[in-house]
Amino acid sequence: MNRHILNSEATILEALDRLNGLSGSSMTLFVVDGDGVMTGTLTDGDVRRALLGGLALDAPAAMAVNRRFKALRPGQDGDTVAMLKSLREMGIILVPCLDRDGRIEDVIDLNKTYNRLPVSAVLMAGGKGERLRPLTLTRPKPLLEIEGKAIIDYNIEALAEVGVKDICVTTRYLAEQIADHFAAPVAGVQVKCVEETKPLGTIGSAALIERSPEGDTLVMNSDLLTSISFEDLYLRHKEAGADITIAVIPYQVTVPYAILDLDGDRVTGLKEKPLYSYYANAGIYMFGNHVLATLSADERTDATDLIDRTIAAGGKVAYYPIKGTWIDVGSPADFRQAAELMRHHKSLSSKKIN
Repeated sequence: MNRHILNSEATILEALDRLNGLSGSSMTLFVVDGDGVMTGTLTDGDVRRALLGGLALDAPAAMAVNRRFKALRPGQDGDTVAMLKSLREMGIILVPCLDRDGRIEDVIDLNKTYNRLPVSAVLMAGGKGERLRPLTLTRPKPLLEIEGKAIIDYNIEALAEVGVKDICVTTRYLAEQIADHFAAPVAGVQVKCVEETKPLGTIGSAALIERSPEGDTLVMNSDLLTSISFEDLYLRHKEAGADITIAVIPYQVTVPYAILDLDGDRVTGLKEKPLYSYYANAGIYMFGNHVLATLSADERTDATDLIDRTIAAGGKVAYYPIKGTWIDVGSPADFRQAAELMRHHKSLSSKKIN
């Protein structure tokens, strides 16, 4: 962070030297006064415009700064995610985080962390993966490797990219292997593991994890491969004022026959091989922590049960359609499809680099 901070008493020439030293990274300086209060930003373009305007090389850099800078300030918590997304889309890479006095506490590099979602995450990894046997006879499904990486690690990395650092994995089948896997950090995150002592369903194990009564938790199956935007899922959850938001995928059903339209005992028409479109549950949810607080660690609860209870109690349940990839790696065919997909992505990435 310090390499991007410049004292306002520095000269234009000194600022140019500092900017030159940033070559290869984001070439932005944050200018601060003698008390450490940020007064503006300075880029190569700002210096160029100042010199063209007649400013001398020995003039104070403070005379060339952009004082209409973007920064995160205290009290913006509710808008931080949307603001960081907007700044990233504007091409701004470095975002200073200021304290109440205007001093820089941290700098977010949006090339490394796309956002900072204020959520925790729970990944469910207790299943036996019986449909994938014999692959899962001696290894839990989340640790099966696709293109040299455990399935669950793709999800950990995606969460880390949007700033989620509080990640817990609930385990049961071959739990010790998953605990050993996460003994070292993944994507810079020290993942915590909690083992079920008895089957608790598809959401019940979330009751084993302590959390603040405020805020939100992302809960998902650990054996998914998906390009879901966790950022957009969170924003949808907040915009809807939802207690639960369900990530969904489009699912279409074609009836291979002509279907009758009826009015009592009369046939009013026929639909030849009609196509029906639905949204299917993708196994990814954003829960208000107050909803998860209703779970009991002594009771088996599926996610659908908790959703039904929330609806019955008058809570709001929203949905978010996934745009992009979603594969539930539940069968050998799914496993082969996922491997082929990741090989395709790697091939495209390699071509872009070359």
